[in-house]
Amino acid sequence: MTVAEPPVTADDVRQVALSLPRTVERLVRDRVKFNVGRIVYATLSRDETLMGCGFPKEEREAAVAAEPEKFVMPRGGDLRYHWIVVRLAALTHGELRELVTDAWRMAAPKRVAAAYDEQHPGP
Repeated sequence: MTVAEPPVTADDVRQVALSLPRTVERLVRDRVKFNVGRIVYATLSRDETLMGCGFPKEEREAAVAAEPEKFVMPRGGDLRYHWIVVRLAALTHGELRELVTDAWRMAAPKRVAAAYDEQHPGP
């Protein structure tokens, strides 16, 4: 019998994001945002059920089409950015770590991301 993993929460997002070098948490118009310098790489919706994060534009439509219960297209002006919206309740903790870390890599200076990857080799 397998034990179900607890659902992903905003606190889980916070824990992963704040473990990444140079990340700063900010509150902007009642929304939590995670930045590296001036670049926002992840946000939480006001009700903390959705997370927006950096994501390759060229892969976005395929991700939404493949898993519409998990991924949502960004709204309006955010379509021009490398960005996707994710339902936290549909994620595993491993998927959360991968999405947040990949979004951080897009925003972090290359040498900072390379140093992090050297210290934290993937599977």
